[in-house]
Amino acid sequence: MTGGVWLLRRLVASVAIVFAVITFIFILIHLAPGKPCSENLDPRVCTLLTRQFGLDQPIAVQYWRYLVELAHGNLGMSFSLRRPVWDALVETVPFTLQLAGAALVFDFLLGLGLGIYQAARVNRLPDLVLGNATLFIYSLPTFWLAPILLLVFGEKLGWFPVGGASDPIFCPQVDSLYCVADRLWHLVLPATTLGVVGAAGTARFQRAAMLEVASQDYVRTARAKGVPERQIVLRHQLRNALLSFITRFGLAFPFLLTGAVLVETIFAWPGMGRLAFDAILTRDYPVVTASALIASTVVVAGNLLADILLGFADPRLRVHAAADADVVTA
Repeated sequence: MTGGVWLLRRLVASVAIVFAVITFIFILIHLAPGKPCSENLDPRVCTLLTRQFGLDQPIAVQYWRYLVELAHGNLGMSFSLRRPVWDALVETVPFTLQLAGAALVFDFLLGLGLGIYQAARVNRLPDLVLGNATLFIYSLPTFWLAPILLLVFGEKLGWFPVGGASDPIFCPQVDSLYCVADRLWHLVLPATTLGVVGAAGTARFQRAAMLEVASQDYVRTARAKGVPERQIVLRHQLRNALLSFITRFGLAFPFLLTGAVLVETIFAWPGMGRLAFDAILTRDYPVVTASALIASTVVVAGNLLADILLGFADPRLRVHAAADADVVTA
């Protein structure tokens, strides 16, 4: 019962956070200078569109109307695309999920492997080299790394496509194994841009967690009993260092979504990040707020999932959560 109370509290807090985010974005985008009209558009037409979409009303009135429409599942009509926002998101969100999913797999597989390898060779040459290399890569901004990878491996060497999600002639739709391979080929550079920076951070987190566990009594006892080092690393250190790994999992979602805006724009990847970027430039309020709604929901859901996984991984956290719930209900 107490676990259910804790989960309910977290769900309510998550909904409140999403509500606060979209409220902040709504007010900020409406207070920004400019109008959702093209510079070449006739001023009379712009005035007519402003009146048609209710943009001449006070912000409080616009916000209330937005909440009413949102409660009915209506995300509004895009000013720049001249189509429902929901239709635009349905087309772009799957591409963002593909990019974020590929980057997440790259991040954690590579980061976990490097962290374990460094911890097993702590303070030796491989650990020192990889430690400096991961720090260097983790310090690289994605807006710099993306054009470099694009110029070197796309333009200079020609190993990978320089933009887009697929070959527009041979694979307008992913309906064959060849087109699946083509999609993966187009995904390499943008996913690597996001994944390699994240993997560097994950490796450093995992190395620190593994070394912290290595100083525990049960690890030293196992080593004193003559347990093979491989078994100590995998069964004792890694298993008990997964809490840091799960925490890193929750922190990865904001990084992936914010990085996707730049990466999708640079690599012409037709995802939600690029859609939101174009919407900000054109003051397309409904698209911006809808993108913020989707992004904040994914981030909050990812952190909630990480907290639940932490509770399963460490029973002590479930005990503390239950105690907190008992205090609240008392």
